[in-house]
Amino acid sequence: MTSAHGSAAPSPFQQPRAVWAVAFACVVSFMGIGLVDPILPVLAQQLNASRSQVSLLFTSYLVVTAVAMLITGWVSSRLGAKRTLIIGLALIVLFSLLAGLSGTINGIVGFRAGWGLGNALFIATSLAVIVASSSGGFAGAIILYESALGLGIAAGPLVGGLLGNISWRGPFFGVAVLMGIALIATALMLPPTPKPAQPSSISAPLLALRHRGLLTMGMTGLLYNWGFFTLLAYSPYLMELSAIRLGFVFFGWGLLLAFFAVFGASRLQARFGTARTLYGNFVLLAIDLAVIGFGHSSPTTVIVAVIVAGAFLGVNNTLVTQAVMMVSPVERPVASAAYGFVRFIGGGLAPYFAGKLAERFNDAIPFYVGAGAVVLALIVFASGHALIDAADRKMMGDAAGLEGAEGLESVGGGDAVDAGLPEGTVRAEN
Repeated sequence: MTSAHGSAAPSPFQQPRAVWAVAFACVVSFMGIGLVDPILPVLAQQLNASRSQVSLLFTSYLVVTAVAMLITGWVSSRLGAKRTLIIGLALIVLFSLLAGLSGTINGIVGFRAGWGLGNALFIATSLAVIVASSSGGFAGAIILYESALGLGIAAGPLVGGLLGNISWRGPFFGVAVLMGIALIATALMLPPTPKPAQPSSISAPLLALRHRGLLTMGMTGLLYNWGFFTLLAYSPYLMELSAIRLGFVFFGWGLLLAFFAVFGASRLQARFGTARTLYGNFVLLAIDLAVIGFGHSSPTTVIVAVIVAGAFLGVNNTLVTQAVMMVSPVERPVASAAYGFVRFIGGGLAPYFAGKLAERFNDAIPFYVGAGAVVLALIVFASGHALIDAADRKMMGDAAGLEGAEGLESVGGGDAVDAGLPEGTVRAEN
C-alpha cells in the first residue's frame, strides 16, 4: 500500500531494536497462556486433581490478570513504562519458577495467580510501548503485536509439550529462563520512558467503561473469550494424546492463529470491513465449537476442529483489538486496561465452569455453552456496528494520506497520540 504522496507504507517488521526486545518478551508472555495445555491431563493424573481443579491454572492466572489490569495505568504513570515492563517480567520469572518447584495443585494455582499479576503489568504496557515506538504506524504496530501474540500462543503448547514430556515441571522452568532473557533484553534495549506530569487515576479504566463503544467491545471480548478459553482449557482432555502430541496439535492451531492474525485479518478487513468480517468470523467460530461438542467422543473430530479454530481466533484477536483502539476516546493504555479487565474475566471463568459443566452433565455441554457465548458476542458487537463503520472510514482516510499524528488523533481521540504513553515519551531509535 502506498500513501497519497506515492511512498510505500513502512513494513510492520522493520522496527527499532527496542521494539523487537519488547516483542520477544510478548512472545514469551503469551506462551504462558497455552503452555500448560499439553500437561493438563498429566497434572490431573499425577497430582490426583479433578479437571475443574486443574482448570484453575487458567482461572487464577486470567482472573488476577483481569483485576490487575485496573491498576496497570496507575502504576505505569508513576514508574514509567520501562520500569513497569521490567517489574512485570520479573514477577513472571519469579512465579513461574515457584510453580515449577511446587508439589501440589493448590500451590501451582496460587503461583499462577502471581504470574497473572506480572502478566497484567506487562501486557497492558507492552502494547502501548510497541505502538509508541513502532516505525510502522498504528495498524503496523497492532499487526506486530498480534504476530507476537500468535507466535507465543503457537510456541507455548509446543514448548509445553516438549518439556512436559520430560516432566510436568519443565514448562514452568522453561518460561522462567526465557522470561529472564526477555527481561535482560528489555532492560538493555528499551530507552528510559519519562513519567507524565499528571499521573493516571486508579479509577480511569472503570470510568472509561462508561463510554458505550469501549463497553461494547469489552463485553464482546468477554463473551468471545468464554468460547476461546473453553476450547483452550478443556479440549485437551478429549484428544486422548500424550503431552508431546498435544503440544503439536496446539502448535498447528497456533500457527493458523498467527497466520490469520497477521495476514488474513488485514485482507479480510480491507475487502469486507471490520464489522462484516467479524460477523462472519463469530458465526464460523460458534459452529466450530458446536462441532467439538457434537463430536466430543471422536478425538479426530476434536483435533481437526481445534486446529481449524485457530484461523477464526486469529482474525478475531487482531480485529477486535484494533476495534477497541479505534472506538475508544481515552488514552490507549487506559483503553487496553479497561478492555483487558472485562475480557479476561470471561477467559478466566470459562475454564472453571467448563470443568464443572462437564462433571455435572457431559463433555459436550461446555462447548455448546461456548458456542452460545460467541453468538451472544456477535449480538453485542452488532449493537456497536455504526461506531465500527465510522472508525473504519477514519482509518481508511488516514491510510489514504493523512499525517500519522493527525490520523491517531482522529481515530483515538486528541490525547491518544503515541498510544497514550506519558507526554514526552521518546520513540526508540535504532
